[in-house]
Amino acid sequence: MNFADLGLIPELLKAVADSGYSEPTPIQAQAIPIILQGKDVMGGAQTGTGKTAGFTLPLLQRLARHANSSPSPARHPVRALILTPTRELAMQVEDSVKTYNKHLALRSTCIYGGVDMRAQMAELREGREIVVATPGRLLDHVEQKTVNFNQVEVLVLDEADRMLDMGFIPDIKRILALLPKARQSLLFSATFSEEIKKLADSMLRDPQLIEVARRNQVVETVTHVVHPVSPEDKRALLAHLIKSQDLRQALVFVGTKFGASRLAVYLAKQGIEADAIHGDKSQQQRTEALEAFKTGKVRVLVGTDVAARGLDIDDLPHVINYELPHTAEDYVHRIGRTGRAGKTGDAISLVCAEEKGRLADIERLIKRQLDQVVVEGFEPDGEFHTAGKRARGRRTEYDDKRDDKRDERRVPRSERAPRDPSARPDRGDRPRNEPRRAKKDELPGGFDWRKPYEPALPDPASAEAQLGRPHPVAPRGPQRPVAALLGGLGKKS
Repeated sequence: MNFADLGLIPELLKAVADSGYSEPTPIQAQAIPIILQGKDVMGGAQTGTGKTAGFTLPLLQRLARHANSSPSPARHPVRALILTPTRELAMQVEDSVKTYNKHLALRSTCIYGGVDMRAQMAELREGREIVVATPGRLLDHVEQKTVNFNQVEVLVLDEADRMLDMGFIPDIKRILALLPKARQSLLFSATFSEEIKKLADSMLRDPQLIEVARRNQVVETVTHVVHPVSPEDKRALLAHLIKSQDLRQALVFVGTKFGASRLAVYLAKQGIEADAIHGDKSQQQRTEALEAFKTGKVRVLVGTDVAARGLDIDDLPHVINYELPHTAEDYVHRIGRTGRAGKTGDAISLVCAEEKGRLADIERLIKRQLDQVVVEGFEPDGEFHTAGKRARGRRTEYDDKRDDKRDERRVPRSERAPRDPSARPDRGDRPRNEPRRAKKDELPGGFDWRKPYEPALPDPASAEAQLGRPHPVAPRGPQRPVAALLGGLGKKS
């Protein structure tokens, strides 16, 4: 099967041929005909299988009838809205739109945060049929009244699972409320969870489910290896692997933004060209770091799951998990950066004792056991071998007591040792010398909060004993009514 068999118009076929593609991928072969029919779609495929072109090509064909060269903004209203979770993914999708739109007169723009809004506002005022945006910045334009959705015909949610993880669901619901009810909706994601399907039920009408691969399946061309190591030796082991194996273009995943910056600085001090990419950097810094990594000026790019979600790097050979992800599905997303289009790739994971529980979850998800190779000179501590598969952190005395109680509960009640009744005294048999419990309204020391407060005077006997001389007691004047203190009573005659 080739793209001409899918019913694409000549302008799109020419753009596909110019890009060097001849045969569609499985997700493209299934999704394009259904989208051309105007039906809602739930499309699931692994990263790197061409799902972006799977919705871009039919979207452009459905909007081709609106293509015109008029300079009037009124002739170029927003017809299609594509939402992505990250800036990098938005830029990648918009590049794909431009690639296949070269022979059509449709306009497109990319809206994301981290940059000045004025340039984006100017483009929107000129008129754009296709808007690729991140939810947060798009709502900023909605508040500024620089974008109108009255004529939107197609809505696309790309990487919907990541939008859920990043907490974009409230923003997405706000955007959905602004769109026309009569529209075509497409939801694409690398994986589908039950939460994603619930979202699809609320926004799609009789959707067609397309899954070209088993959920959370990893690519067979990727080699997985685990290096057990102690936490304090992780950085040194990473530098050793990069130097000894001469790794080029290695994408390293860490858990936090601060950890990404620290690791990149450490590798640079070790003579390894490295840079970090995360949300705290400006868009220009992130773009420059990505371009340097693609061109080979930087050997190692350190990033978080969120920042690296939309990275599209051709022939990426190595993915390194400096820290295993907390969610097993994120492991599939990470290694999906390598081994694309049938090419080989390496997935290296540095695992310490605290991460053995996460490793067990990953192996259970992908249904395979990963090979563990200990690097000489970087052997893990003894705790790695003694920690259980479900271990989430360092074992403490509390864990031992908890396991003892769990083992005790597993013993049948009939076989348990009888408890000593004398170990717990009867509550009703209170010893005589035990002090009487205070009443409900009485505080310790005999203080009663219901009575007026009177300051306690110092004891003259104790003061005389301490100082060796009598302690003078200040004479108290006659007590006066409270009203007199407040100026309510006149002087006595």
